[in-house]
Amino acid sequence: MQDNVLELTASPISFLDFSTQGKVYHNLPPAELVEHALARKEGYLTSTGAFMADTGKFTGRSPKDRYVVKDELTENAVWWGEINIPVSQETFDHLLQKMLVFLEKKDLFVRDAFAGADPEHRLNLRVINTWAWHNLFCSNMFLRPSQEELENFEHDFTIICAPGFEADPATDGVQNPNFAILNLSKRMILIGGTGYAGEMKKGIFSVLNFLLPHEKNVLSMHCSANVGKEGDTAVFFGLSGTGKTTLSADPNRSLIGDDEHGWTETQIFNFEGGCYAKVIDLTREKEPEIYDAIKFGAIVENTRFIPGTRQVDYTNKSVTENTRTAYPIHHIANAAIPSVAPIPKNIFFLTADAFGVIPPISKLNKSQAMYHFISGYTAKVAGTEMGVTEPKLTFSACFGAAFLPLHPTAYANLFGEKMEKHEVNVWLINTGWTGGPYGVGSRMKLSYTRAMISAALEGKLDFAPFRTDENFGFQVPVICPNVPSEVLNPRNTWSNPDDYDRQAKELAQAFIKNFNKYKDFATEDILSGAPRV
Repeated sequence: MQDNVLELTASPISFLDFSTQGKVYHNLPPAELVEHALARKEGYLTSTGAFMADTGKFTGRSPKDRYVVKDELTENAVWWGEINIPVSQETFDHLLQKMLVFLEKKDLFVRDAFAGADPEHRLNLRVINTWAWHNLFCSNMFLRPSQEELENFEHDFTIICAPGFEADPATDGVQNPNFAILNLSKRMILIGGTGYAGEMKKGIFSVLNFLLPHEKNVLSMHCSANVGKEGDTAVFFGLSGTGKTTLSADPNRSLIGDDEHGWTETQIFNFEGGCYAKVIDLTREKEPEIYDAIKFGAIVENTRFIPGTRQVDYTNKSVTENTRTAYPIHHIANAAIPSVAPIPKNIFFLTADAFGVIPPISKLNKSQAMYHFISGYTAKVAGTEMGVTEPKLTFSACFGAAFLPLHPTAYANLFGEKMEKHEVNVWLINTGWTGGPYGVGSRMKLSYTRAMISAALEGKLDFAPFRTDENFGFQVPVICPNVPSEVLNPRNTWSNPDDYDRQAKELAQAFIKNFNKYKDFATEDILSGAPRV
């Protein structure tokens, strides 16, 4: 094994400028990172060649331990509160110095990468990891520069991720030993006390959610996207567990990306170079593209083997329901490289409705689209975040409030401008429950959801008869190819229609109550998209 080893006499970490008795492994290829991870006993190889790792105590993000440095740049721009918790520059500097001392004797894995497939809006990253498999995760999830691009690479944002370093809440200015701190002025992210790799990718997503809308008038989106042979781009908004990754992995369409995109004046582009998909109950029959992508170079997190084998048991929830895989996008056979596409023609809002009330597919007018974009309704799915054990009602502005440094109106206004300018069709898709609420009804069949989305993309619903939903005002198709008609009207799937009516009114009232916080800025056009109660 030949290692790309850089001693820190001439530090590749540039301005951090600290000494170490360990080695720095710089831009190792995936095979060498896997060798290091195995030698360091960070995990195991599976029967497909994928690397299996555990994330430790934290098997999901910890939103309450995510901070943003409050300074001259951010004070009047960031949406402060429970999502963006402020810390001082002094707190950041204090923790950074403690982390540098912690790293002094450690072997480090350093990676240079891009965030953003559009060179005009690209962020150059340097990631510093203490775990080899974390560096492999970053190789998979961020865009990989060519050898020529690496020769003159200059990074403009740094991530330091040290799961073994814990803060002292009594003296370090944070609430718990684990933390993720964004410093937008110093262009750094510090992550400590947690081994959940998703903190790194979501940290950079949060950075882009600040820089692109705030500085470049580019809409950043928590969405997946694919494109057909005729250049008909589709975008899928939704929180984790609503189906963004699954529904965008379509064998008949090219995948742009599964989670994070930007929308410029001329195109959309992927922020990432890979996919981070949930694998609970994964089968080749249901999701062949994802299943086959889990091969050498890919990672599976918090999974377990079938006893006596090295075959992953995707039904095993003993660690968490938030079992995941991270793989480079080229593991998907029909991925679009580079990950850019024309302006979308269809946008899908995905919701896992735990009440079983929202129709499985509805077409929204502009007012409804704006209202529901700002509302961002879904259910938090078990395992996606710490402490969530079963789906529960939630509203997440722009389908990604947890990653929005700016006020939701900044994104909503940009969305509305682009939707109107390009005359985009907007659909609301319920991938959640039918026949009753969670615990009574059942999850919507994936085959039905795929059929409805295909019908919308292929224009088969353009001339279909529609009815007006009595609670939300949506236009709901009465017929759809390959979907039973009774499924299209959720009221017909409940054993007691009166129970449905009561539940629907409760959900409609919840929308209105949630939207009260936005009423001061909302136009009459937006407010007219509210439920009819």
